[in-house]
Amino acid sequence: MATDIEIARTIKLKHIRDIAAQLSVPEDDLVLYGKHKAKLPLKLIDLEKAKKNKLILVSAISPTPAGEGKTTVSIGLTLGLNRLGKKTTVVLREPSLGPVFGIKGGATGGGHSQVLPMEDINLHFTGDFAAIEKAHNLLAAIIDNNIQNKKNNLGLDPRTVTWKRVMDMNDRSLRKIIVGLGGTMSGVPRETGFDIVAASEVMAILCLSNDLKHLKEKLGNIFVGYTYDRKPVYARDLKANGAMAALLKDAIMPNLVQTTEGTPAIIHGGPFANIAHGCNSIIATRMGLSLSDYVVTEAGFAFELGAEKFLDIKCRYAGLAPSAAVLVATIRALKYHGGVNLKELNKPDTEAVRRGLENLEKHVENMKQFELSPVIALNRFTSDTEEEISVVKAKCKELGVPVAVADVWGKGGEGAVELAGLVAKAVENNSRGFKPVYEWEWPVEKKIEAIAGKMYGAKHIDYTAKAKKDLEKINGLGLDKLPVCIAKTQKSLSDNPELIGRPKDFVVTVREIEIASGAGFIIPITGDIMRMPGLPEHPASETIDIDENGNITGLF
Repeated sequence: MATDIEIARTIKLKHIRDIAAQLSVPEDDLVLYGKHKAKLPLKLIDLEKAKKNKLILVSAISPTPAGEGKTTVSIGLTLGLNRLGKKTTVVLREPSLGPVFGIKGGATGGGHSQVLPMEDINLHFTGDFAAIEKAHNLLAAIIDNNIQNKKNNLGLDPRTVTWKRVMDMNDRSLRKIIVGLGGTMSGVPRETGFDIVAASEVMAILCLSNDLKHLKEKLGNIFVGYTYDRKPVYARDLKANGAMAALLKDAIMPNLVQTTEGTPAIIHGGPFANIAHGCNSIIATRMGLSLSDYVVTEAGFAFELGAEKFLDIKCRYAGLAPSAAVLVATIRALKYHGGVNLKELNKPDTEAVRRGLENLEKHVENMKQFELSPVIALNRFTSDTEEEISVVKAKCKELGVPVAVADVWGKGGEGAVELAGLVAKAVENNSRGFKPVYEWEWPVEKKIEAIAGKMYGAKHIDYTAKAKKDLEKINGLGLDKLPVCIAKTQKSLSDNPELIGRPKDFVVTVREIEIASGAGFIIPITGDIMRMPGLPEHPASETIDIDENGNITGLF
């Protein structure tokens, strides 16, 4: 069987100007990055037109090591809708190098349902992540310089500084570090650390900004720490936000590429849903809605993570509402949630599928709590049996939700025509927006309890002493009316990655709450979630190589 990268290389790519022409974008408006990549200027966004077109959200059941293929289905659904005569663009996040070289791999889809050129997109692409990294670390350098400088000093107490540095790599050894060693000329020693770029507040700010002016304003709102006399310090007080925005002048523009079937794809931003809000940028979504009738977009990980944040944070900031919502599941993942060992997932087991359906049922309940009408996409693998598929279809009938088997890896758009038909019907029947899980005006604890109780199924929330102090700080800064972006393991509905399926009667522990006042949310951190991942025992980098002709192998 051909690999994703081998299939990608069989595709004769169109020039990016021809892809842009499908969206009625003239070549003169493109900022070209070679023949197959381009940036789209923000002047192409038409807010009135965007409001009239249709947004389709793709989410999934709780992730498993078997993989669910949410991105692959998002791309395949886009191809299927185009085959039905719907002018559709897929709008996705950019991959992070950490997972590419770690355990997850790339994020460009798979098989005959990919965005291309996959090697470029999975690696440096157009340099957006590098620009975000530089802007973030510029503020870190300015902070330490201000602490060091006796003449131009705000009186910033280094013990209160919360701003770390970032890099786009999984490197657990950098989670906690000491800077400023080496004597008085090397700075003031203090404890800090590194996060991955996808967890950077600058990444979140870029993805939640309306334009360059708004970006600069939000960068200025980044909370840095306190002075010795307990006055809050923001990035604007350090006069950092102008230079940071200058570094992001190109990164703020969405990237145009193509699918395996030569249709347009817009890719921009890349926050993780387990440690940030997990959606592509507002700008990219608006761009897609300005240039096509339908936009298919995904929210990271499962519905209780990325989709909840997509709806409660991104959509409310942007004034967006999906016209349809798709939940991706696989037979393999359902068997895993039904208690089957990873090595046994290829063996037929209808009873395990039946047990695992409780996870799917909870996510369907979650979608209905938002007053969305779910469509189930069963992403087909070659090991799936008709008996197992029948079990899923019977459950969906019982739940009153439409379901389609999608063979997008093997057949591309052809394998998603049935799914596309169901989604198009859902769009036509949609006459309302969605109901948020909480109101931003509520107290922080009530907002956390609403998400954990309604979305996760938790019976109680515990707060550590640190989290309680953080709540006092948030209230004191007047930031308690911001939405909450809970950092939680993606492996379980709970905050314990070992609790698969549909855990019940569990307690969620909030151990600290970080402030992202620039992005416009606060981040309760639960369980053992880390904002700097580590590499596995055998990272994907071990299989990645390049030959003397520049051909890359091992990417997936």
